[in-house]
Amino acid sequence: MAEAEIEDLVGDVSPSFEHVLSCVFGIRDHESRTYLTLIEHRGSTVAELADTLDRDRSNVNRSLSTLREKGLVERRRRLLDSGGYVYQYTAIPVPEAKRLLHGALDEWVAGVHESIDAFDPDET
Repeated sequence: MAEAEIEDLVGDVSPSFEHVLSCVFGIRDHESRTYLTLIEHRGSTVAELADTLDRDRSNVNRSLSTLREKGLVERRRRLLDSGGYVYQYTAIPVPEAKRLLHGALDEWVAGVHESIDAFDPDET
């Protein structure tokens, strides 16, 4: 599925939180599902998430990379008793995600208002 875009929200009077997340951050629905799954399964590894989501580990890893870039997921390295380490992933708290969503939407709306205000049919 293609990335959702913020413009997809226009006209949708009651979008789901998952859809808003996808549209505002320009991520795919499966990435939104990964974030929402991490809310319930804090500190999961890629392998654990892959099992929970019933997805390939490489796809889950890509989703996590995207979510980290967007600031929705944090990664921590945990040392293993047997040697080596594993990465554990945690979703940022929902109130923080909501704050990011509101900020991104406010920024977009301000840009739309500027476009409306700047329109002058005599200049076209």
